[in-house]
Amino acid sequence: MQYASTRGGVPAATYSEIVLQGLAKDGGLFVPKEYPQVSRETLESWRGLNYAQLATAVTSLFAKDMNRSTIAHLCESTYTSEVYCHGREGTDFSKIVPLVWLEKDLAILELSNGPTLAFKDMAMQYLGALFEYILSRKESRLNILGATSGDTGSAAEYAMRGRKGIQVFMLSPAGRMSAFQKAQMYSIEDKNIFNIAVRGSFDDAQDVVKAVSRDLDFKAEHHIGAVNSINWARIAAQVVYYFSAWLQATESPDEEVAFSVPSGNFGDILAGWIAKNMGLPVKQLIVATNENDVLYEFFRSGRYRVRDSAHTFVTSSPSMDISKASNFERYIYDICGKNPNRVTELWDELGQKGEFLLDSDEWNRVKESGFTAARSTHADRIRRIRETWEKHQFLVDPHTADGLNAAEQMRLPGVKTICLETALPAKFAATIKEAVGFEPPIPAGYEALLSLPQRVTDMDPNVEEIKAFLSSRDRDAE
Repeated sequence: MQYASTRGGVPAATYSEIVLQGLAKDGGLFVPKEYPQVSRETLESWRGLNYAQLATAVTSLFAKDMNRSTIAHLCESTYTSEVYCHGREGTDFSKIVPLVWLEKDLAILELSNGPTLAFKDMAMQYLGALFEYILSRKESRLNILGATSGDTGSAAEYAMRGRKGIQVFMLSPAGRMSAFQKAQMYSIEDKNIFNIAVRGSFDDAQDVVKAVSRDLDFKAEHHIGAVNSINWARIAAQVVYYFSAWLQATESPDEEVAFSVPSGNFGDILAGWIAKNMGLPVKQLIVATNENDVLYEFFRSGRYRVRDSAHTFVTSSPSMDISKASNFERYIYDICGKNPNRVTELWDELGQKGEFLLDSDEWNRVKESGFTAARSTHADRIRRIRETWEKHQFLVDPHTADGLNAAEQMRLPGVKTICLETALPAKFAATIKEAVGFEPPIPAGYEALLSLPQRVTDMDPNVEEIKAFLSSRDRDAE
């Protein structure tokens, strides 16, 4: 399998070659030239697989240049009930991502049983093992530069802490994450982990990461890679749990389901789009947004209009407080018929005007693609958390509440709808208490987290200053 850039300016490359790169050198994102196909017969044959075996089967379709036995080893050492055992009491951790039915045709896919209690662990733990394996083969090192709106950072740091040849520099928006999220990241004492609190929004932090990645000489000199969902290996790893959810929810190889996905950077739901294109019977993909509703606006109009930091709202579902969805470019690449010239034209227009509008043919493809969208307010989240607890005795975090609210608005009669969980409620105690009157339970082993000393550097979103910070730590590590 070969990978190309959405901007068309770099030679085709293999899975192993793109894993450590993040952004392509032309500023685009890596995508497969063609999506691998999964037949109905193959889907049926996967019903008896455990999660590690399923991850091996799916990942092998994307990583043709790696031995299947190597992929199997990485997956089997990653997807264990010893790693994914931090969720709710009574959870069947052997399933890794168990499906919980709230109603006859409405379920939640539990994705938050990993060490940082968020869905990002599902791909990030695998990525940590993959990076270490590739670096050992190359006898090289890697400086990971990333941006987080809340959960990516801690998931990346927990996956990479102590790994040989890897340092992590994680940018987060100062004052825009929950206390639990900050404590998870800033309390890590491993010497290969560096936290930088950027004075601004997540989009400001993400812009810094992209600017550094565009400096090709600096990127090469300091061996800079990415763990944000711009990294294709992470997206491919997320595809796995869509297959797992479908296998748990259905009995017939032709039964279609819908997914409702809380969306910020568009990586989580992009994985569902990819699964659908691979042949998974997906009827509908519901994009759930909060008050930062750029994606909602797009799927209602065909207009993609980003917002600056001042107009990106701070909400009670902070991991979705994003107005520039990086992975959206991969979806538009598909909508444009995999035409890199058209993608470049649209993103140039976006850079100049802050928005673009699809032509009529492209908009028709969007409407035919199975996507729809809904948005939620703080009041919607509070109501949904309260009602889900009162009706089902199941406590959800505010992002998952956005997903449930979107499902209520957009679900199709007779179609099973699966809401993807974002995180455990413990990470958002203040909002949960407002909704149900009590603080959510904290999983065993995390009770003292908020009282631990924290280590973080405050900086402006200044590209040159952050490059200087990274390069000095890189020299120290040599």
